[in-house]
Amino acid sequence: MTFSHDKQLNEIAERVAAGERLSFADGVALYATNDLPALGKLADLVRRRRHGRTTYFNVNRHLNPTNICYADCKFCGFYRTPRQPDAYTHNIDDSLKVAAQAVAEGATELHITGGLNTKLPFSYFTDLLSSLKRQYPQLHLKAFTMVEFDHFAHFYKMSDEEVIQKLIEAGLDSCPGGGAEIFREPTRSMICAHKCNADRWLELQGKVHAAGLKTNATMLYGHIESIEDRVDHLVKLREQQEKSGGFQCFIPLAFYPPDTQLAHLHGPSGVDSLKTMAVSRLMLDNFDHIKAYWVMLGKRLAQVALHYGANDIDGTITEGGELTTSYSVEANNEVKMSKTELIGLIEDASFEAVERDTVYNRIDRPGDGVITGSGSDLVSDTIKESIRAL
Repeated sequence: MTFSHDKQLNEIAERVAAGERLSFADGVALYATNDLPALGKLADLVRRRRHGRTTYFNVNRHLNPTNICYADCKFCGFYRTPRQPDAYTHNIDDSLKVAAQAVAEGATELHITGGLNTKLPFSYFTDLLSSLKRQYPQLHLKAFTMVEFDHFAHFYKMSDEEVIQKLIEAGLDSCPGGGAEIFREPTRSMICAHKCNADRWLELQGKVHAAGLKTNATMLYGHIESIEDRVDHLVKLREQQEKSGGFQCFIPLAFYPPDTQLAHLHGPSGVDSLKTMAVSRLMLDNFDHIKAYWVMLGKRLAQVALHYGANDIDGTITEGGELTTSYSVEANNEVKMSKTELIGLIEDASFEAVERDTVYNRIDRPGDGVITGSGSDLVSDTIKESIRAL
């Protein structure tokens, strides 16, 4: 049997088997295939060669200090102007309460992002980090996107290096991958005109990596962007990883239209999301981890995405009540999952659940039934042998 009824996909599969880097044209061709199972199988072979059946999750909590923002991005349902009745900025004591709840629930990570609020001094952010780190040193503080870093540097008139150093001194441990959206113009300017451009986002990533911090990377898909926009985005991330090497995980973010300026759009289909997951795994050959973010995919599709190249499903997330403004495709906008349910979701998909910390160190909690093996079950066959066996 041939690998696929799609001749071009067969040719690309041979290049993957040979360890060749895929081109922009290859990425476009992967999206164009109508053989979804074969595309998924190819991505799964790459995933299993690297990670076996291991699928990572963590116990984490989100914190959004403020939702006031001047960057009125068309895809965003989070931001508010200062005069809107549900605009907020929380004080540090409130944030400490969320951290206390997170620690009590066994969280190892606090994920902190917010709006670009021009009414706040820079000391608000450094005091927030230092207070959290002082009270709860066991929490890894993953905080602030490159868009926030850009805002800090320009609005507070500091160099990039000064911003980065002050935040690290205050307790910053790593950075999330938000704000990337779509790099290519004119699409980027059409959906987020007031954010820093792609070159600036990538430049700041390089500087944060040079300072010794790990970060993630994202891509928002399923809105007005083209397939070429998506592939261009992946190629640019791959190139930046070659330069600075600090990306540890890529998260494709499925656009969620309700309550945004693009609410008339439908968002990505399940097929589109699975293709994007698989193409990401195949194009980003220098990224270790690809995440199926269950909040935006939905729990069931996230399970399937684990067979399309993803080896991480994010975490418990557990909202911080009114201190978190999140959205989810799940019923009742659910943005939380128990650890037991999360493990069950992974195992039901026939993978091994491994709890991790933010930088992918395995966490062993005796008695909770989480598999924390060494990964010795990694498939021994090469991709080429697997393809030939099909």
